[in-house]
Amino acid sequence: MLKEPACPFDPPSAMRELGAGPVRVRLWDGSTPWLVTGYDLGRKLLVDPRVSADSTRSGYPHFDLGSRERRKDGRSFVALDDPEHARQRRMVSPPFAIRNIDALKDEVADIVNGLIDEFLTRPRPADLVGGLAFPTSTKVICRMLGVPYADHEFFQDESTRMLHRDSSPDMVVGAQEALRGYLRELIDRQLREPADGLISEVIETQVRPGALSPEQLSYISMTLLVAGLETTGNMIALGTLALLRNPEQLAVLRETDDPGVVNRAVDELLRYLNISHSGRRRVALEDITVGDVVIRAGEGIILTSELANRDPDNFPDPDRLDITRDAAHHLAFGFGPHHCLGRPLAVLELQTVYGTLYRRIPTLRLAVDFADVPFKYDGVAYGVRELPVSW
Repeated sequence: MLKEPACPFDPPSAMRELGAGPVRVRLWDGSTPWLVTGYDLGRKLLVDPRVSADSTRSGYPHFDLGSRERRKDGRSFVALDDPEHARQRRMVSPPFAIRNIDALKDEVADIVNGLIDEFLTRPRPADLVGGLAFPTSTKVICRMLGVPYADHEFFQDESTRMLHRDSSPDMVVGAQEALRGYLRELIDRQLREPADGLISEVIETQVRPGALSPEQLSYISMTLLVAGLETTGNMIALGTLALLRNPEQLAVLRETDDPGVVNRAVDELLRYLNISHSGRRRVALEDITVGDVVIRAGEGIILTSELANRDPDNFPDPDRLDITRDAAHHLAFGFGPHHCLGRPLAVLELQTVYGTLYRRIPTLRLAVDFADVPFKYDGVAYGVRELPVSW
């Protein structure tokens, strides 16, 4: 179904009228980086060694003042360039390998089914965000990292404060320090008493031999924890809302037990919604010629996945949600050396929820008018604040 022009699932029309780019845009601090919206050019720049992800470099296009201040204090590998980026990434990547994620399928299914069991006991209408979407992402990432789920309210609150657009720089840095301090204490405890999960695994394989410091591991752990909470939780709820708005698509998922159908649906929903709306932010290390435009060394670049994923040259009829299409080449997780490390885990969670929820609650429906659903425009990840549903 083609969406209305004002549908909140769509990228802003003003941005879509800019073309593939690069074009100059003005940010909150008066800087004028280059905006790239095209799919092919975006992929090309994401693998170009002349383009840096180092957020401390002059000209890097920060999301806001809080983001800039947060990067001054410390960074994980996502904001570093090779070879240090690759070195640190390799240290934490084994648990995210496909074979290791596949081994979690039954455990993730148990988590999702247990949460659905609890959700079905709630008074109706019930909020899918707080009752299922975020508990799923939180329980799974806690299990993955070895972080106590009992502390989830603390780190969810601090994560929200750290990523909120209206948070002052002091609030952002304070939230980061609270999270990092919590994780540093956890790392120190697991140095004494190893536990199950990625943190203890990296302690044994990297920290004890001296390849990684506890301080560095605290930044890496914070990145993985916050990303695991925010992205998947928002995607579960937003994807469900998109399906409820497209009942013929929802029916396909509800009536299938074919994993291939579910997998294609996950890719298409990631393409169609693309909840990360701050762009992949980079800075040029050298002059880069793109057509008749020269991006000078030291100039910022913002690559917008949400627009690249609506590129009609790569996704025919891109404004239509079609869960039967092959959209596996979407850029929702980035591309190149900095592609999202947690992609296999996020995909497993989405496959499990989308492949289970609508079959177990076949009469699931939106309990308010679509116009009354409160969308989240004030954070790094896009989503809905609440999703009241009934059945």
